Amino acid sequence: MLSYCTRCVLPDSKPDLTFDTDGICNACRNFEQRETIDWNVRLEELNEILTRYRSKASWDCVVPVSGGKDSTYQVLKMVEMGMRPLAVTSTTCDLSDVGRRNIRALQRIGVDHIEVSPNPVVRAKLNRIGLDRVGDISWPEHVGIFTIPVRAAVMFEVPLIVWGENSQNEYGGPASAVDNQILNRRWLEEFGGLLGLRVSDLELEGLHAKDLRLYEYPSDDDLLRVGVSGIFLGYFVPWDGLTNYLISQTYGFSGAQGLVEGSMVSYENVDNHQTGIHDYFKYLKFGFGRTSDIASLHVRRGRISRKDAVSAVRRLEGSFPWTYLGKSLVEILQPIGLTLEEFRAICDRFTNRHLFEFDSPGVPARDKSGNLIPRFVCA
Repeated sequence: MLSYCTRCVLPDSKPDLTFDTDGICNACRNFEQRETIDWNVRLEELNEILTRYRSKASWDCVVPVSGGKDSTYQVLKMVEMGMRPLAVTSTTCDLSDVGRRNIRALQRIGVDHIEVSPNPVVRAKLNRIGLDRVGDISWPEHVGIFTIPVRAAVMFEVPLIVWGENSQNEYGGPASAVDNQILNRRWLEEFGGLLGLRVSDLELEGLHAKDLRLYEYPSDDDLLRVGVSGIFLGYFVPWDGLTNYLISQTYGFSGAQGLVEGSMVSYENVDNHQTGIHDYFKYLKFGFGRTSDIASLHVRRGRISRKDAVSAVRRLEGSFPWTYLGKSLVEILQPIGLTLEEFRAICDRFTNRHLFEFDSPGVPARDKSGNLIPRFVCA
């Protein structure tokens, strides 16, 4: 059976999440540690690092940006601290209209911006391979958001990369990664979205090395030549998605009209129509989704009660992704050549039989709306 954190609503099916003897997860315990941090000292540390890199190149740092609230905040913070950032975007796999508007709003902040849009034919193949092999339709995007900014840092010889939060700290993860403020090659390879599917494996799928260049990390020699290093801004400032949204909103960032499907807010994951599928597969594999993540963040910050979080999860999580940001599932699947029937067959393969009811081997049980029937309910 599933056990849930007694403070937030994350279940023990989440990879790398652990509970202590009080039933409290390591993500909540990590958040508690913020109270012991002197954030003024951390900010001084950040300023010392930035001073070392300022005016070292045409740009002082590379900031990977999606056009989302967090990366918009990262750019704003760097400008506020006197840096000249080069904003680098790896275009999402199925960019939404609101995502495009937010990229334009970010450009109006007044920074140089490079947008790299990988070959859509190759990427469509990678979308389908990622979905079929590891249950992640956005595999090429999740890899590219790490590799493309690093390649840009090497190409333009800008050694400092400023990332946002260390997700292993906010959401729980291996102790060795929790306090890591430096993003190195090892971290990229462990947490950079590969999910066990190596870029070199893709050559067996009829793709060539030259097709996959943007999804590969630069060589160790190139990284050393430029001296590429990275920091997590979330190590130096008290990271908070809602705060980032409110600040970014004053510079033109906009959310969706109403709640994003499968979520409890309107300002998260509004740039890619494929995200609904990605989040649904997380639910299939682990029995929880985006609502649980966001609700837990707000519980830790005292904005909502655990009771309210449980209610939100039960009402909003786990629905079949018929639409996302107003685009139908059939339309989202069309560019990667998948029919609805083929998609549901892949869903069935990744549905965790320990977490959901099954009518027969390989056939998950569904209600009248086509939604899975969970064996355990958040409580």
